[in-house]
Order: sequence, then structure tokens, then C-alpha cells
Amino acid sequence: MTTANSWPLDAASGPAAALAGARLSGARLSTALYDTLKGRLLEGKYGAGEKIVVETVRQEFGVSKQPVMDALRRLSSDKLVEIIPQVGCQVASYSTQEVEDFFTLFGGFEGTIAGVAALRRTDQQLLELDMISARVDGLLKSEDPALRAHGYRIHNREFHAAIHTMAHSRIMAETSHRMWDLSDFLINTTGVVNPLSGALGERQHDHHRITEALRAQDEEAARKAMEQHIVGTISVIRAESAGPA
Repeated sequence: MTTANSWPLDAASGPAAALAGARLSGARLSTALYDTLKGRLLEGKYGAGEKIVVETVRQEFGVSKQPVMDALRRLSSDKLVEIIPQVGCQVASYSTQEVEDFFTLFGGFEGTIAGVAALRRTDQQLLELDMISARVDGLLKSEDPALRAHGYRIHNREFHAAIHTMAHSRIMAETSHRMWDLSDFLINTTGVVNPLSGALGERQHDHHRITEALRAQDEEAARKAMEQHIVGTISVIRAESAGPA
């Protein structure tokens, strides 16, 4: 059994990695577990409907049951896991219709943010967005599907977070952050290996359209390009789930 001082945190553990090796207790311990498990869920390390056994998690990290349950309750509030009384905990599972409804809703919301960002962005923020976009361009040269899929998830979040910053709206940014978590989760629990890795070209083309609309301070064009980009995720998921023709 591992101890709290030597957690086997994986690459998807996110902020929790910085806490490895520290003696934690109470809320900080629960938060570290939450960050680690959430990172795994967003990366698709667990499949939709897969059981998460509390005792297994407890033994892996060498902790008591309470912080594990606290972390799982937070993940349940995020709609990433389901806690079923007298049964246990399992990864949340959504129907095809629910996934498509989400991206339709998400597209409208992100489109609104992009429209606001077009009117409020600064030249410096555009330069920062260009630098992030260049990282995605770099992924297009890779022939490693796993690297493309993981790299796109990370840099795509950076790209959209930069646009949220341009909007100068904390409420919009915080609400969108929660929706992006669910977006990543839904994409990575489709059962497709390395999702979106084969669609990087068209996704990055969308990014360039969005960037040019922001550069031109064209509110309507930015809103429309962003909404089409997000809703377009539905067709990518459908195509990848169907497999090769």
C-alpha cells in the first residue's frame, strides 16, 4: 500500500501533482484527490459507466475513506460521476441525444463569449492567442495520434481560455470553465481511441476563423464562427464513433 507521502500521481493529475510528497489533511487532501480523479476523467482514463471502487482508490493513495468520498461527491456535483445509494459510484454515462443537446447549448454560450471578446480584446491578448494557436499548428506535424489527442485537449483549452480573458467577464469565464470540463469528459468517454486526433486540421481551421473575426473586432462573425466550431464537435464525434467507412 502506498502512503500519502508517495502518491502514484499520473500525468493527468493536474494541480494535484504539485502536492505530491506533502503531508495533507482535511480539505486539502480531498482537493488533491478531486484534482487527480478529475484529471483522469477528463482524459478518458475511465470509461462511461465504469465503476469507481472507493476501497481501490483509498488503497492506491494510502488515505482514509472520507477524503475519497468527499472528492467523489464533488465530482458528482460536476456531473462527471454518479453516486448510487447502496450500489456505489460509477462514471457518468450520457445518451447520444444528451451529448448533442449539450454541444448545441454550449455552442450558443461560447458564441456569446466570443462576440463580447471581439469588442473588448486588446492587441496584446491577440498576440497571446496567436502564440497558443501556433502550438496547435505544431501538433499537426505529429504522426502520433495519442500526442495529437492529448496535446489538442490541452492547447484547445488554453485557446478558449484566452478568449474568455478577452471578454473581461468573470461570470462568463467561470461558467464556461465548468462547461469545458464536461465537454472534455464527453469527448473522451465516447469510446473512441485518441478522439479528435484525426480532425485537428479542420478544428484548427475553425480557430483561425475565430481569431480573424476577433482581430477584425467583428462581433457577429466571432459569435457565428465560435458557435459553428463548438456545435461542429457533434459531427466529429459521430464520424469517429462510426469508425472507418
